[in-house]
Amino acid sequence: MDEMHRSDALAPRLRQFAVVAREQHVTRAAELLGITQSTLSRNIARLEADLGTSLFLRSGRGVVLTRAGAALLPYVERAADELAAGMGRLDADTSPDHGRVAVAFLHSLGGRAIPALVREFRTGHPAVRFTLVQGSDDVNLDKLRTGVVDLCLTSPVPDEPGIVARRLDDQRLGLVVPGGHRLAGRHRVRLAEVAAEEFVGLERGYGLRRITDGWCRQAGFTPRLAFEGEEIDTVLGLVAAGLGVALLPAGLAADRDDVAEVDVTEPRTSRTIALAWRAGERLIAPVEAFRRCVLGFRGRLLDPR
Repeated sequence: MDEMHRSDALAPRLRQFAVVAREQHVTRAAELLGITQSTLSRNIARLEADLGTSLFLRSGRGVVLTRAGAALLPYVERAADELAAGMGRLDADTSPDHGRVAVAFLHSLGGRAIPALVREFRTGHPAVRFTLVQGSDDVNLDKLRTGVVDLCLTSPVPDEPGIVARRLDDQRLGLVVPGGHRLAGRHRVRLAEVAAEEFVGLERGYGLRRITDGWCRQAGFTPRLAFEGEEIDTVLGLVAAGLGVALLPAGLAADRDDVAEVDVTEPRTSRTIALAWRAGERLIAPVEAFRRCVLGFRGRLLDPR
């Protein structure tokens, strides 16, 4: 038996050993542990047999530690303290009122949707803490699969074993062009009209990149990427600088006068935002409460007013 398995097997009796060592009296220790004195005595004797050494010596009506017992006790006490700290952390993180919720979300949801969700939830759960992770859909979903986060706001909707997803909202995407572009004054455009343009987009691995590449294929061309980045703000800035055009969530360019957004009519460019979580997992209380809160935003996630 290796040392880890050996210590696991001995763990209950080691805890009893520590109580006897602290009390220096088997009867009092048995009362504290809620077991009979004879059971405790047998367990200590079995522990000594397993370890191959005596841990206690009789001293009057009580017991004292042997040299071996005194050497072992600090390690057992530290292990007990670490376990108590771990249980305390678990209690804190799973508390309905003071627990922690870990959520991964797309970059494009960080401006309005996520703040609105957190604000709404904290009106009824003011002390619940959040761990928020912003990233691409493939990175976010990997964090969900591996348990780094509890919930994931993502697009496209994942369809894989082990993950449950619920549609929340549909987000339209528009063609963003530099302010002086030939299409800047247009209200509508067919995507095929920009087949010869250079594009500015997100890197491969982002769900938005996969979706936009697919729309371009539907329009009959493969986009030529002048730049591939990780942040939508960077993409917007480079479009404004004239590096290319981009397909981005509608409204992101509304406050800028150096770019223009044009509605795409063919193909109709929109994506579905979904909430995902691990199948078969019993969510802790604060996570379940936040999940219900997010699902309550169905149809208004992107306009949460």
